[in-house]
Order: sequence, then structure tokens, then C-alpha cells
Amino acid sequence: MTKGTVIIADDHPLFREAMQLAVAGLSPRKKVQMVGDFPELEKLVSELPDIDIILLDLNMPGSKGISGLLQIRASHPTIPVAVVSATDDPATIRKALELGASGFIPKSLDMKRIREAITQILDGEVWAPDDIVGEADNDEEFHALAGRLKTLTPQQGKVLGMLGEGLLNKQIAYELGVSEATVKAHVSAVLLKLGVSSRTQAVIAINRLSASAER
Repeated sequence: MTKGTVIIADDHPLFREAMQLAVAGLSPRKKVQMVGDFPELEKLVSELPDIDIILLDLNMPGSKGISGLLQIRASHPTIPVAVVSATDDPATIRKALELGASGFIPKSLDMKRIREAITQILDGEVWAPDDIVGEADNDEEFHALAGRLKTLTPQQGKVLGMLGEGLLNKQIAYELGVSEATVKAHVSAVLLKLGVSSRTQAVIAINRLSASAER
């Protein structure tokens, strides 16, 4: 196990402190960075070179449902992301894992199990509660859209996330440090891969995905 950084992204200070205690019990000890909203998380991830894992709450300021996971996975596909959530029904867990989460840690777990889960994910395994085993999820619309999302490049994923935030092409170009023409090309590619004909339809599709993952 390396000695990199663990990022705890949650808008509840008490839970951030509880997760920090869990991480402090790992061997070897990890550096910990804590953030309370999604823009702060994105900034931190772009600045740190040695991130071992992100512990991501599904709902925090600047991120709605599964959209935060999608954006981080698109922007930084090599960093393991474990969803940490109070919503822990089997369908939500399976869908988060399908969308690229390296694990799903319910907030209801005790400190020992949380630490065990983090350790397994750091060791390269995918972790989820034992009791999610059962019937496979049959939400065909979700699976189809999830499959299309996996075809997006990291930059296209970033653009899609920014479309979801309501940013205009000019604003996206500024955030990414590229030209508006490049953004337009990315938007066109995103629409084609998602099988939709407009920015609005792309945003609706992402919102539908988040809603489906939380059912």
C-alpha cells in the first residue's frame, strides 16, 4: 500500500471527521485532504499528483446524484473513486459500480468495516456490501446509456458534465483552456455518442441517469 493522499469529499463536517479517523487507522498512514463541495474537489484533484483514492458522497453542493461520479471518472479515469452514501439500496450500488466506482461504502457501516472497505479498494479490488448479491438489475435504459457514456473520451466527459451544469460553450472553453471551436466539436461528438440531437436532450439523459441510479 502506497503513502499517497486520500480525498474525503462530503459536505457534512462530522462525517468527514469520522472518515478521517477511519483513514488514520490504515497502514501505512495516508495523507488526508477534505473538501465540502464538488468545485473544491475538482480543484484539489487537478492540483495533487499522488491521489490514491477519492471517497465521494453522492450528494454534495455542486454535484447531484451520480453526476459527480461521472465527472470525476471522465476527468481522472485512473484514480479510484469509492462512493460513500446514505442511499444504499442494491440497485443504486450496482449502478454506481457499473458507472465506474471502485467501491460503494454505505455510511451506516461501522468504522472497522469502512476501514476494511477502503483497504480492499486501495489494494486494487472492487468493494461492495455482501448483501447486494441477488437478481441482476434489468433497467435496460440505464444500461444502454451507461454503455454510451463509457465511449466518451475524458475531455468529452468533462464537456458533458459542464453541459449538465448549464455552462455555455464560451464558458466551457474558458474552463478547459481550449477554443470555442474545439468545444463545439466535443459537444457534437457527445451528442452523437449519446444518440441525442441537442444539448438539452443530453442534459435530460444525464438527469435521467442520476434519477435511475438513485431509485
